Amino acid sequence: MKDQAGRRRARRLAIGTAVVLALAGMNGPWVYRFGTAQYHQYKINRPEYKAENGHWDIIEFPPEYRQDTIHAALLHTGKVLLVAGSGNNQDNFNAKKFDTRIWDPVKGTIKKIPTPNDLFCTGHTQLANGNLLIAGGTKRYEKLKGDVKKAGGVMILYNENPDKPITLPAGTRFTGKQKGRTFVSQDPVLVPRATKVFDRTGKWLRNNPGYGRVYVEAPKEGARYETGTQDNYRIQGLTGADARNTYGIAQKLALDKKDFEGIKDAYEFDPVAERYIKVDPMNEARWYPTLTTLSDGRILSVSGLDDIGQLVPGKNEVFDPRTRKWTYTKTVRQFPTYPALFLMQNGKIFYSGSNAGYGPDDVGREPGVWDVGTNRFTRLPGLSDPNMMETSGTVLLPPAQNERFMVIGGGGVGESKLSSKRTRLIDLKARSPRFVDGPELEKGTRYPQSSVLPDDTVLVSGGSEDYRGRGDSNILQARLYHPGSNSFTRVADPLVGRNYHSGSILLPDGRVMFFGSDSLYGDKANTKPGTFEQRIEIYTPPYLYRDSRPTLGGGPQTIARGASGTFTSKHAAGIKKARLIRPSASTHVTDVDQRSIALDFKTSGDRVTVTVPENRNLVPSGWYMLFVDDDQGTPSKAQWVKVP
Repeated sequence: MKDQAGRRRARRLAIGTAVVLALAGMNGPWVYRFGTAQYHQYKINRPEYKAENGHWDIIEFPPEYRQDTIHAALLHTGKVLLVAGSGNNQDNFNAKKFDTRIWDPVKGTIKKIPTPNDLFCTGHTQLANGNLLIAGGTKRYEKLKGDVKKAGGVMILYNENPDKPITLPAGTRFTGKQKGRTFVSQDPVLVPRATKVFDRTGKWLRNNPGYGRVYVEAPKEGARYETGTQDNYRIQGLTGADARNTYGIAQKLALDKKDFEGIKDAYEFDPVAERYIKVDPMNEARWYPTLTTLSDGRILSVSGLDDIGQLVPGKNEVFDPRTRKWTYTKTVRQFPTYPALFLMQNGKIFYSGSNAGYGPDDVGREPGVWDVGTNRFTRLPGLSDPNMMETSGTVLLPPAQNERFMVIGGGGVGESKLSSKRTRLIDLKARSPRFVDGPELEKGTRYPQSSVLPDDTVLVSGGSEDYRGRGDSNILQARLYHPGSNSFTRVADPLVGRNYHSGSILLPDGRVMFFGSDSLYGDKANTKPGTFEQRIEIYTPPYLYRDSRPTLGGGPQTIARGASGTFTSKHAAGIKKARLIRPSASTHVTDVDQRSIALDFKTSGDRVTVTVPENRNLVPSGWYMLFVDDDQGTPSKAQWVKVP
């Protein structure tokens, strides 16, 4: 029977090859392309090919459920939260059309979720209770130079009265003393009271003014309203002492580009109730922030553009899940937006240098280890292509106990055409940690997607050579990185290009989901506007094309750190690995949640007993996927386990 099957496979291959050759000889390029495409489909669908390279499948939602997905997170229900907000679409923003979907990858069901605010370019992370914390988003869209019709900018407001604050409503008018030009505030603003300053004897010395900031615009369009210089502004509508004590100062107000502006709003998403729950807002508005779990279980919120479109000046804050309130950290440190920040086993934070944009090119871009409590920052040497860390990806290599990280690709600051093909590795357990180069990618790669797999490999896929896929530069390649041999293996090519606003998520069945992509242009000549990629693509790794996979069932739903839990498996005797993988929350090449933790285990009969490590920094509280692998590296389907 095996010989007959082999002859049938050889005959099919010969026929397929003959058809391609015959078509190629018909002197028709379309026919040739058709034949080549047919053979390619035949090739990638052969069982032998799938077993070596895996396979990609495209999932297209029904039209009424499609959206421009910017953020995705795996929930402990096994479903995937897909968040668009306004989806980088000004018309949606103006219409207050904000979208969220929940997709069940097993049942294939999709559900629309009411979305309370524009969560486009928000920050998010998994919480210990299984909810997803979401903070920040979009208050106002950017306007490029040329699209700005009204002169405007930031005005600093001062209040020299120590006895009361001043609140100015949106629409307040400010008139310059030098130029005489009037500008109008776009939002309400509170200007705090002044602070009295005394000497050591208690003698009053002076008042330090309270100050606020607000974005202002000219009442009419045109370049004649540009000021070209700094001016002092009196505030219309104020009288008496209020008029004397309160005033504005602005640098030049012009028709320059206006950046995105952020919001302070924060929510928890409840996976069971499948709804957003409003919590206290942050102290700072943030657009493009990173949220990272700290050693004590609180959540650190870092960076972002504020409510007037400026980079938050190092004013970081933490969310306490018990009180659902935010407080500032005692220390100040500034990073570019969406910095890649990871909790280390000693409780400090590793900053790889990866980020997604926005911020000075000479502030906060060097990688290092950050002690949030003392604000001590230890720089890490050896990074190659240090000027191309924007849009690079960073992943904690499995198992997490080794504390080895890989930084993948990246590009120059802003809309630079520079891109890096390098990977960089660092071992934070080394006596003197420093970056060394890992295996190179074939092409310079911005926006690489990376997902840790339960067999301890890392899937690296997609990205583009140029900023947002300019020049039709999407990279249709995928590789598996093997930490043990420090090598890449090329696997099946994805079918869909992925660049800006894309990401990947490991699913509980061992497959990987890819979402998003927001090309700036749709052709090589950069003449046609790009369209947002709404299709989802699923990669099935080679390990799922083997004859069998281990089972895993039963067992406790909760295992404390340092404790053990026993599960059943028909293949217990063949189990070689047990891994606890934290579910992803991915956006803008940033996924600081994913980590794969090796578990000690023992088997007896049809039972597998696993033990969770005691270090809370290695295993932050929350829900995890428990996988076991057999001697071929084939993983089971995951069991959900909560670590309290």
